[in-house]
Amino acid sequence: MAPLTLSPQAFDALTVPTLEGRMEAIKQQIRPIFRTFSEHIAPLLSIWTQEEMFVHIAKHARRTVHPPQDTWVAMAHDARGYKKHPHFQFGLWSTHAFFWLALIYESPAKQPFAMRLLDHLTVIEKHIPETFVWSWNHMDPSYVPHRDLTSKDLEEALKRAARVKSAEVLIGRILPKEEALKNHVDLFNFGEETFQTLVPLYRLARGHQDVF
Repeated sequence: MAPLTLSPQAFDALTVPTLEGRMEAIKQQIRPIFRTFSEHIAPLLSIWTQEEMFVHIAKHARRTVHPPQDTWVAMAHDARGYKKHPHFQFGLWSTHAFFWLALIYESPAKQPFAMRLLDHLTVIEKHIPETFVWSWNHMDPSYVPHRDLTSKDLEEALKRAARVKSAEVLIGRILPKEEALKNHVDLFNFGEETFQTLVPLYRLARGHQDVF
């Protein structure tokens, strides 16, 4: 199977100044990559999670003035939508690609997931590779490397996610633009490695026990 890589045009699509222009650039330069990626990854996720995974490509249909700063494809067990559920995301900002297991503020599973992570904190810290990162807000491009978090830092962040409705839990890997383009990183391999590592956390988010 030929590798799937990102082009400069894919990142540049998210810098087009107008809403209409950016949406057209996303349609032409990014969504074909999302479709190819998800057609390969979603069946694997279905096997790994033992749940059928459905693909949801962000449409940004509600936007009327401001163009989207990022865009993504989500994979979840619900054919009708993903925001209320634990889901896997692959997406782009103009500066980097992201590969997340995400529980965002709309999800009623977010608070119990944060509590389960707290209950398994020692195991989680050992299970998550140093190259992985955390985010507490999917609308913010910033992130925190796992290796930079002390046990206390992670504990406090998860307690806040359990307590504060707007606080989210996203864990995964970031692929900087420069690295993606210079090294022609294969998105299939990068996505597989990332999501397979996250499957135990997904199962934990879905309420399964003894996932480690």
